[in-house]
Amino acid sequence: MPKQKASKKIRIALDAMGGDHAPEEIIKGAIAAADDSDLDVVLVGQESVVQEELNKHNPAGCGVSVVHASQVITMEERPVSAVKEKRDSSIVVGVHLLKGGEVAAFVSAGNTGAVMTAASLILGRTKGIHRPALGAVFPFPSGPLLCLDLGASSDCKPMLLAQFAKMGTIYMRMIFGMDSPRIGLLSSGEEDTKGSQLVQKAHRMLRKSKLNFIGNVEGRDIASGRADVIVTDGFTGNVLLKLGEGLGEMLLDSLRKAVAENPKLKEAADLVEPTFKSVISTLDYRQYGGALLFGVKGNVIVAHGRSDADAIRNAIISAKREVSQEVSEAFKG
Repeated sequence: MPKQKASKKIRIALDAMGGDHAPEEIIKGAIAAADDSDLDVVLVGQESVVQEELNKHNPAGCGVSVVHASQVITMEERPVSAVKEKRDSSIVVGVHLLKGGEVAAFVSAGNTGAVMTAASLILGRTKGIHRPALGAVFPFPSGPLLCLDLGASSDCKPMLLAQFAKMGTIYMRMIFGMDSPRIGLLSSGEEDTKGSQLVQKAHRMLRKSKLNFIGNVEGRDIASGRADVIVTDGFTGNVLLKLGEGLGEMLLDSLRKAVAENPKLKEAADLVEPTFKSVISTLDYRQYGGALLFGVKGNVIVAHGRSDADAIRNAIISAKREVSQEVSEAFKG
């Protein structure tokens, strides 16, 4: 396989075996993404299984190739032991392709801990970064908001939250051209003395930093436009992310149920639902595709475990954006 630099197209490796709907939805998403003339997608997984599924949906195989990996890391496995014991898994092989320069990015909807472990061990962490973080940008009406960590590091120290803030600042400058992104620390209250011991200590560290730290923010501030980057530990961030997803689904279901019980509302609902969906989509993992793994030496995108074809396509497009704008290079400076 030629090196990434020798190809004009951006080559993205995709874990074909990772996720609740693998391999069918993963492969369908890869085919959809490969319609982009600037992209080549490399499916990593058990070749016979992947090729059989690929033939059903894309017999010509245009823009999609397969690299064999005999093993699969399941969602239930312990990340560190799984990565060390399953060296021919789709996750480990995919990260090695990235390490070797054969692809420009790696995307997986599989075991998040295993992806993070493999990326950290094989690619290595960015200099000065003690632990990676997962971050995603939400396109709220008030402007783009980067949240991190969304699940990579459940147990954090104050220093880690300060590092997350620094990485978030670099990212928002690089991608959105913000000279001085506003950093908010997620807490139970706006006052400096509110929040857990972790939050209070991180608050003091951020106050002393050269970042544009605006102080604590509460859950209600997330979509208000008050901050450009919101920093939290991975446990809280992941709960927050999934709460938002669940609320969006619940609101749409409630609207449909109300219409079913009162047919007179159908005409109004038909007019309102597209707008309603547009607003809710800001927290829909299918739309933002996946989260970037900050702090490792390479472009790694972690997609939602429930990702369908649309979500996988968007995750691949997100990976293309990170490569095109040389995001990983920015963190080396």
